[in-house]
Amino acid sequence: MTDVAPIPPITGTVSLTIPVERAFEVFTQSINSWWPHQFHIGTADVDEVVLESRVGGRWYERGVDGSECDWGRVLAWEPPHRLLFTWQINGSWQFDPDPDHASEIEASFRPDGSGTVVEVEHRLFERLAGGQAINDAINGGGGWALLLDGYAKAVAEQ
Repeated sequence: MTDVAPIPPITGTVSLTIPVERAFEVFTQSINSWWPHQFHIGTADVDEVVLESRVGGRWYERGVDGSECDWGRVLAWEPPHRLLFTWQINGSWQFDPDPDHASEIEASFRPDGSGTVVEVEHRLFERLAGGQAINDAINGGGGWALLLDGYAKAVAEQ
């Protein structure tokens, strides 16, 4: 791979009034309740967003027609404090199976008084073909601040 300029990461932080264990559980096991279904790559509308709870687990969408489109893989599963997974969607909005072409999303969950602070860093966009376009699209759509707002609303509803 040729040297490319680093693309700044996209970050987001949210404070919740629930224990760290519950924050991790909702983020991972209930991702379908907070991930916006309009953000998908398959041809069918999204029925479900799935993040498998183990290292090597898939992160994918299941369409209303039963089709599945991979988005990435779980690299680190350290409940209830840390999750690291790949984003393997390139600038053409297609899944790239090569993990060397993946950006990474790290979510950390830290106790803060009676609640939890969740911090997300989406980084290494320069690994993706069309990484700057993906970074721009995520930022233009509200970035992880928007996603974490949806996550906080899902936490409040559960």
